[in-house]
Amino acid sequence: MSGRHVLRVRALYRRILQLHRVLPPDLKALGDQYVKDEFRRHKTVGSGEAQRFLQEWEAYAAVLWQQDKDNRQHSTEKACFGISLSEEKLNDFRDEQIGQLQELMQEATKPNRQFSITESTKPNVDNNKA
Repeated sequence: MSGRHVLRVRALYRRILQLHRVLPPDLKALGDQYVKDEFRRHKTVGSGEAQRFLQEWEAYAAVLWQQDKDNRQHSTEKACFGISLSEEKLNDFRDEQIGQLQELMQEATKPNRQFSITESTKPNVDNNKA
């Protein structure tokens, strides 16, 4: 793998994680973990698969960037992220990829949030307990 390719992969990886900062906390955590796993999983693929992998993630980054821009311009509306996959695109997926997509969808649409985010203005110190 060339040094130029490695730099391109790293830059894309960092860009995606930066873009995830605009997502709601639950989706950010889920997205960050998914990206880390996918990039790690594709470290040793052949050049053809690597090119397609990068193209798809670059397209994802471009869509997320555009959606963030649109959401900021229409700040009074609820933020919207994601796109529907065409049947043609779904037909290109391997069975393993369909399984991953299904798991991701189930995780992203869980009714009970996996993470609880609370803000506290005071430290939680109780000196009366011994």
